[in-house]
Amino acid sequence: MSDVWQLVHAERRALIAFLEGVDDARWDTPSLCPGWRVRDVVAHQISTADTTRLGFVRGMILARFDFDRDNQNGIDREIGPAPRMLDRFRALVDRTSGPPAPLDTRLVEVVVHGEDIRRPLGAVGDYPVEAVERALRLQARTGKGMGGAKEHVVGLRLRATDADVTIGDGPEVAGPLLALLLAVSGRTVALPELAGAGLATLSERLG
Repeated sequence: MSDVWQLVHAERRALIAFLEGVDDARWDTPSLCPGWRVRDVVAHQISTADTTRLGFVRGMILARFDFDRDNQNGIDREIGPAPRMLDRFRALVDRTSGPPAPLDTRLVEVVVHGEDIRRPLGAVGDYPVEAVERALRLQARTGKGMGGAKEHVVGLRLRATDADVTIGDGPEVAGPLLALLLAVSGRTVALPELAGAGLATLSERLG
């Protein structure tokens, strides 16, 4: 099993390399996160990379324990022209700090938000199977109140068609591993890549 931070750092570098080829105007393309542009998601990634456990607690106090407000405060701190944001991201690429949460949440962040950025810009990331599998398993066992997707997948069997990964029991939802992760994480753009007797249930739960 690889070190989580090695996987996270590699994906941060890959995302930076991708963004270096995207002109500043396209950073204002709507992302897969409702209400967030690509620029906002990148700012969130930078803010998250800069977060420490103590900093997270301080931020939540300032946000009056409103998680969405804390996220927006982080975006507001880091938002700016693309070159400046890339410089900031490069400076944080090897950081090994984060909020007080399971370490595999860092994989959810870099993979799911990586696609929130790439797909609206016409690209798809190439991620290690281990990173996507660990992110998917974490989402499947974590409740929505903690940022997971347990309520979306309970009673369903998730089966990757491009990797030896199966999670859960019940009517099957099958498709590429990355599409499974995106779909259970609420990115309905991935649903057309999936099939199976449980797909209608998953789609209904996603609204």
